[in-house]
Amino acid sequence: MKQVLFAAAIFSASLGSAFATPASEAQTHFAAIGSGDMAVLMRTYADNAQLNWIGGPLDGGYAGADSIRGTWEKFMKAAGALKVSIGSLEESANPKGATVVANVLFEGKSTIKVRYVLTYRDNKLVNETWQIDPKLAVAAY
Repeated sequence: MKQVLFAAAIFSASLGSAFATPASEAQTHFAAIGSGDMAVLMRTYADNAQLNWIGGPLDGGYAGADSIRGTWEKFMKAAGALKVSIGSLEESANPKGATVVANVLFEGKSTIKVRYVLTYRDNKLVNETWQIDPKLAVAAY
C-alpha cells in the first residue's frame, strides 16, 4: 500500500498538482533527486531556503534557492541516476509548519545512506538537512 501511495505522489507531481502533504512532497523530492529531475526537485523551495549537507564532498551550508540548485547540479552530475528506497518516514505538523524525517537509501555509482530532515512553512521547503550516515539502517517499505 505504501508503494502505491509513493507512486501516486510521483504521478501527481508530474502533473504539476498543488502541494499535497509534507510527507508526499518529501517522497516526490527524494524521487526527483534519484531521477535528476531538477524542475520537480526545486519547485517547493522557498527563495530563502537553507540546505545543510553533512558529510561527503559537498559538506557545508547552502543558503538560497540558487545556491541549493548549484549544489544539486554538482551532486547529480557526479552521482548519475539513483535508485531511491525510503526506510522510515515520519511527519509532524501543526498550523505553523511541518517537519518530515526519513531514512533514505540512494543507490547508483555508490550507495548513500541519508538521514533526512525537511522543514516546510506555508507549503514551501525552508530547511533541509542531508546527513550522510554510513551506519544508517534503511529497510525500504
